[in-house]
Amino acid sequence: MEIKSVAILGAGAVGSYVIWGLSQLSNIQLGVVAEGERAKRLKQEGIKINDQIYHLNVWSPTQAHGVDLLIVCLKYGALSSTLDTINTVVDDHTVVMSLMNGVDSEEIIGQRIGMNHMIYSLIKVASRKDDGYRFDPETTIGIVFGEKQEPYHSERIQAIASLFKNTGLHYRTSDYIQEEIWSKFRLNVCNNLPQAILGVGVGCYQDSEHMKFIQDGLRQELEAISDAKGIDLTKADSSSKHGSQVPAWARYSTLQDLDAKRLTEIDMFSGALIKMGKELHIPTPYNEYTYHMIKALEEKNEGRFDYCHDHSKMTCSK
Repeated sequence: MEIKSVAILGAGAVGSYVIWGLSQLSNIQLGVVAEGERAKRLKQEGIKINDQIYHLNVWSPTQAHGVDLLIVCLKYGALSSTLDTINTVVDDHTVVMSLMNGVDSEEIIGQRIGMNHMIYSLIKVASRKDDGYRFDPETTIGIVFGEKQEPYHSERIQAIASLFKNTGLHYRTSDYIQEEIWSKFRLNVCNNLPQAILGVGVGCYQDSEHMKFIQDGLRQELEAISDAKGIDLTKADSSSKHGSQVPAWARYSTLQDLDAKRLTEIDMFSGALIKMGKELHIPTPYNEYTYHMIKALEEKNEGRFDYCHDHSKMTCSK
């Protein structure tokens, strides 16, 4: 198997890392899937990554139909409305890699197109957005992927590894990919969410026993659910031998979304754990509180709590 054509769905922070790497290759067809105004903007302006403008093919779902590899880099909230697009792109031989956060995007996509198309994967990239997307290629952990069951070193896993070779992308394969996805999920839930409520950098977990207490409560609930599902997170701990140094002031994605007054991915984090906890009869009080607090912060950003002190006036001075 040889991968000669790649389509990327979602050209944000994660998609930009993939675009940066695969653009180094001259022997593949590479394109971004987009429609409407977004497609028009991408064609006109390209994508700015680490101060360089990248102009790629911009394909409609129909034009992308039949690519060898589709890499999905969407925000979780956009997935359900994009399943038709994914279904249009995928042909009988197309392999689909989901680099989305959470633990269920492969199943959601696979229910629509067939699980036989899915490769399990995750990505760890610390990026920021200003007038474009920026990341440090050297310190980025990158993409981890693998088959959920044997054969772990399948033909398509080898084909993706061959594709990524000599691109600058950091990557590795794993025989414990589901455990590694859950391990990243644990990091997101435990490190991403409490700081988003407090509105400070990740140093809070070291500097406050109260923040550490909340972090531990979220972790214990997640690990109880993963244990009940037969997911041994110690396999991921031993498989992943390195991490990235994060400064105390770092603000992870949920807090970045709140800072920018965007909707967060809390449904994918605590929302998913609450649902799994109910199915497994495992209490999730820390995640329930966290879920509703972040939902309330989203409402605050939307102006729901901009109350007037003077009820005789229709508007308030700010």
